Amino acid sequence: MAKEGLQLRSLVKASGELELSLVPVAAPDPAADEVVVRIEAAPINPSDLGLLLGPADVSTIKHGGDAAHPVVTATVPERFMRAAAGRLDQSMPVGNEGAGVVVEAGSSTEAQGLMGKVVGILGGATYGQYRTLKAADCLPMPDGVTPAQGAAAFVNPLTALGMVGTMRLEGHKALVHTAAASNLGQMLVKLCLAEAVPLVNVVRSAEQEALLRGIGATHVCDSSKPSFMGDLSDAIAATSATLGFDAIGGGPLAGQILTAMEIAANRNAASYSRYGSTTYKQVYIYGGLNTGPTELNRAFGMAWGLGGWLLTPFLGKVGAAEVAKLRARVASEITTTFASHYTKTISLAQALDPAVIAAYNKRATGEKYLINPSLS
Repeated sequence: MAKEGLQLRSLVKASGELELSLVPVAAPDPAADEVVVRIEAAPINPSDLGLLLGPADVSTIKHGGDAAHPVVTATVPERFMRAAAGRLDQSMPVGNEGAGVVVEAGSSTEAQGLMGKVVGILGGATYGQYRTLKAADCLPMPDGVTPAQGAAAFVNPLTALGMVGTMRLEGHKALVHTAAASNLGQMLVKLCLAEAVPLVNVVRSAEQEALLRGIGATHVCDSSKPSFMGDLSDAIAATSATLGFDAIGGGPLAGQILTAMEIAANRNAASYSRYGSTTYKQVYIYGGLNTGPTELNRAFGMAWGLGGWLLTPFLGKVGAAEVAKLRARVASEITTTFASHYTKTISLAQALDPAVIAAYNKRATGEKYLINPSLS
């Protein structure tokens, strides 16, 4: 019998209005190779906010409906409507990943084997109470792991593994990572320690620096300090890092990393070249915590690259067999290397509270929210 539950939907209307609502949705009965998961935890990632809030001006949010079925509206500035053209007047389910308990299973051996187990899931619509999907798309958690512990088993862990994998595929020996005190950043610190990969961490406060040093980070550079560029150059020289992953995107940071790489490369240069060092330097932007323009001061010679990086193309490049190995590793280390930490757990209704929206939309490092759709 189909399970019916509430699902968080995001709608951008052609009239220029964003509408968020909770909609009753029936999860289809499982086919032979499928299961129904009662979702009990789903993280709010920056990639989720892109679909949830889209281009809306959150300062214009208005709250309506009732306690059980809230409706939130906000204005979408006209200049952003063209970017939203592909989703206009489509009510879209939100939530990339999550975890829960399998409450129904199809007749196949694989599906039946998941009955009653905690599984991680990926594939959208996780800000809802039930989700029907193929058993093969579920990631079974080890015994004793809770849905909250397994909720973020895909995006951040596989991104951390993907960064180290990209480093090796492209022939680099060390990494630079920004917004390094985030859940992802802490995972990357622990992963690089385990894999003996030199890592330079860029943070934005003394508290964040202390946090990372407390879990074993050696090279931590605080961008709020006047000595930042000198500290960054020294750390890059010590590690020989020539690859960076930047979560900030806008502003001068990507250019500062390339500049520090150039300074480090020139410290041992045999001769001067007006074209800069021959050491190739690459920075990938994979996030947009700063949505402004990326500023490059071009003080890093001619052997450099700046591009975008996404997890999905990396997984496609390494192939299904390698992805299966990566997923298995994440599951086995979900409470250690790939553990996530949350500021607050909220219900679906609370996720539509304007004050709560303002809090999680800040995207502040170390302040991550978790939705539990099963909460009343």
